[in-house]
Amino acid sequence: MNFFDRVRLALAVSTAKTVISLINLLRLGAGSVLPGTLAYRIQPKILSLLSRQVKGGIIVIAGTNGKTTTSLLLRQILEQANYRVAHNAAGANLINGLITALSANANFLGTIQADYAILEIDENIIPKAITQLQPKLILCLNLFRDQLDRYGEVDTIGYRWQKSIAELSPETIIILNGDDPTLAYLGERLVKESRWQNVRFFGLTEPDKYLEEMPHAVDAIYCPSCGHPLDYQGFYLSHLGDFDCPSCGFAKPSLAINSQEWTQILIGVYNKYNTLAASVSAQELGINKETILKTINNFQAAFGRAEELEFEGKKVRILLSKNPVGMNETIRAVSDIQQVQGASTTLLVLNDRTPDGTDVSWIWDVDMENLVKLQGTIVVSGDRVYDMALRIYYSQPDLANRVNLIVKEDLQAAIATALETTPSDRTLHIVPTYSAMLEVREILTGRKIL
Repeated sequence: MNFFDRVRLALAVSTAKTVISLINLLRLGAGSVLPGTLAYRIQPKILSLLSRQVKGGIIVIAGTNGKTTTSLLLRQILEQANYRVAHNAAGANLINGLITALSANANFLGTIQADYAILEIDENIIPKAITQLQPKLILCLNLFRDQLDRYGEVDTIGYRWQKSIAELSPETIIILNGDDPTLAYLGERLVKESRWQNVRFFGLTEPDKYLEEMPHAVDAIYCPSCGHPLDYQGFYLSHLGDFDCPSCGFAKPSLAINSQEWTQILIGVYNKYNTLAASVSAQELGINKETILKTINNFQAAFGRAEELEFEGKKVRILLSKNPVGMNETIRAVSDIQQVQGASTTLLVLNDRTPDGTDVSWIWDVDMENLVKLQGTIVVSGDRVYDMALRIYYSQPDLANRVNLIVKEDLQAAIATALETTPSDRTLHIVPTYSAMLEVREILTGRKIL
């Protein structure tokens, strides 16, 4: 690093850290975006200059669903093993958020004292980010349709990922969800075309967790190699499952872990995937199984991801759901709980702001019928409250025997109503999109996240 780069780096990091401190002092949020934006303007090379200082290397976590929960679990595993970890814990996963996280872990001269940096990254900026980060390990969780107005289809993202990863050092450890055909194919191509040695796969080996039928929100049921329809022995979650191609022989790869031997964090099949992803990554970094399991058993949810709170004497669980697959799995988890405990209230909050995606047509790919048949109370709110209300209305098989649907434009009123209709011995499940989740948490906790 030359003298001028060092000076600009110190000035950029000092600026970022000062802004972070002011935001925290004034309780304006987590300060996870603005500091990085300002630092980048002062030193455009800041991301690469900071990342190369991390002793053990950068760990990149990417995927449509599960990034925040998985990265938090992996961080806690590494910290349990006495490593110092930098992490964009607030979930700000664009370039400015990555810069903020690394700056927060540096001193005012721009020097980082961290063994690892775990950075969850928005799937759309992977090609740009990893060229600057040069990561030690890349963990790819899944690829689902999410915000089509921003990202495009699954196969487009998968192609961009493969192309950009192939340009990295072949010593980079690549960990992929083997139950996802797109990611399984990505790994196969890396091995065959780029002669990659460090490709590992995780996934489920539990047929008892198969869905009863193929869900509507399925994105990749055709062979990514030859285009022939895949044969599925069963689906675990959307298009994730046990599959093979009867035409070309492409199939689910061998897994590095037996899922039946591992407990899971939180509720839902999707959190079993998150557990396995973090566990395989930790093992590749040399962490023993005893340390991993100890961390899993003591894990607490990240904000909004099955996070449990108590408000006005009632238990509340927030389940972020921002695409068809995520909401279907949330409904599945809520259904399992209410079938045991009895019907309760569910609050759905739908926004269409930039963090959510401006196209809300995805709610018609959600199996809302599975929520309606629970016969509990459904409260809807958010910027697109009437779109959600209409979706619930048409989910009712018998319009003469309608579900108890309550429409509240005002979110604070919606939360109050949902709490009132929740029995004292039950949990209120709040299912918001991303910006809605931030608003919900601000109301419940009195503090912003961003």
